[in-house]
Amino acid sequence: MTVSAWAPLRRSAFRALWLAQFASNIGTWAQTVGAQWLMGDLGGSALQVALVQTATTLPVFLLVVPSGALGDILDRRHVLISGQALMLAGAAGLMLLAGTDKATPSSLLGLLALMAIGQALSMPSFQAIQPELVSREEIPQAALLNGVNMNVGRAIGPALGGLLIALAGSEATFAFNTVSFLGVLIVLARWKRPSDHRPLGAEHITTAVRTGARYVASSPLFRRVLTRLLVFIVFGSGLWALLPAIARGPLQLDASGYGVLLGSVGTGAIGGAFVVPKLLQRMSKNRLVLFATWVYAAATSTAVLTASFPVVIVAMLLTGACWIATLSTFNATAQVMLPSWTRARALAYYQLILMGGQALGAVVWGAVADAYSLRTAMIVPAAAMAVAVLAATKWFPLLDRSLDISPATYWDAPPEIDDTYAGPVLVTVEWPVAKENEDEFIDAMQKVGRARRRTGATMWGLFRDTEKPETFLETFTVATWQEHLRQHIERGTVVDQQNQEAARALAKGDAHVRHLLFAEPKKPD
Repeated sequence: MTVSAWAPLRRSAFRALWLAQFASNIGTWAQTVGAQWLMGDLGGSALQVALVQTATTLPVFLLVVPSGALGDILDRRHVLISGQALMLAGAAGLMLLAGTDKATPSSLLGLLALMAIGQALSMPSFQAIQPELVSREEIPQAALLNGVNMNVGRAIGPALGGLLIALAGSEATFAFNTVSFLGVLIVLARWKRPSDHRPLGAEHITTAVRTGARYVASSPLFRRVLTRLLVFIVFGSGLWALLPAIARGPLQLDASGYGVLLGSVGTGAIGGAFVVPKLLQRMSKNRLVLFATWVYAAATSTAVLTASFPVVIVAMLLTGACWIATLSTFNATAQVMLPSWTRARALAYYQLILMGGQALGAVVWGAVADAYSLRTAMIVPAAAMAVAVLAATKWFPLLDRSLDISPATYWDAPPEIDDTYAGPVLVTVEWPVAKENEDEFIDAMQKVGRARRRTGATMWGLFRDTEKPETFLETFTVATWQEHLRQHIERGTVVDQQNQEAARALAKGDAHVRHLLFAEPKKPD
């Protein structure tokens, strides 16, 4: 049965947050125009005008990974409220300073940086709560709707910002943004989120960051999503950076014409939200991304190959639909394969690549446009994207089947010790394996090893006993006994359990487990 593109909006919590976030996205883009305009009114230099963009992006890039860790070790609703409160404080400060003519270039940049810190706090947790707001079957549609939300906000916000500046000055954009954050805060305050189940308490932030990095490094399926995202973003982000130059240059448009181009992208994104669920009923994720990427490449090239405004409008409609189709597919794929205990910190890397890739692409293709031409800067990445997506589809295919990532406790209880922070811990598992099953067992254990590393092991290995060739010794180390307890109690999933059972089925007897603590020498008297 096809799930409606709008099905997530039937759920009250998702609908309320989506509508509040829609207003917030519009306010954010309107404020961007207001901030740039205010910097010009304050007599800011060209460098200071450019630093507006730096102040709004650099803190996010630097803080999104530790913010993802916070989203996993603290209540995500509280993290979101803290992030939104920081952004509200920054917008309100800008409103007051601009309204009382006390703003300076330094205070403007400082308050924008404060808002960026709030955005960094919010982004991973906002992505991580989506599976808590909708059913598993509705996650792709939720990802589509969130993408539509962002793209339509991007189209409407700048136009609204220009109108507000004309009517009441730049402080009006800051006032609108302040009110939009109030809406999000009210929705979050009213949301009755179930409390997290953490039998061992919260992790330390530095441990959580390391564990998140280890999870990403040991999850080849998630790394495929990150790789596909990077390929698409680096080659596809030139459109967003160069669209104003295309509007002013080959198309000879004024500001209203540029607004129509942005609106066309947003309209295409809305259309994509209708079409993508139906396409996914007829083709795999990989074919959908391949098809959407090719159409996106052709459409972005069209924007510099013709001076016909109607043709470019059609091309922008297609780019909006294909952009939302590709990114929502990546986002939904990531969300359904990440267990709750690490979802925010892993999705932080998704956001890092999304933002970093756009920044890198804008710089690279902007430099190409300056050195050669706009046409070169659009056609070269489009052609490279069309070729790269073929290779990426072959070497890094997206997972089409569903994984059961629900929590599972499947290890035998470890011995009890007094000092739970003692370590490092060495765990050995002796596996007796019949000769005819050896090759299959070694292959099965690779999945087990990745699960050990994802859940906390710093090293893992599988060894054959030279004196008893039918005995294999699995070894892995964990930093502390506390971390090993988390492997037992908090971090296991059903798919990890299935992989271990597959390996156990190839053994010819029970596995023998030993736990060893590092023998630290006593200090001399």
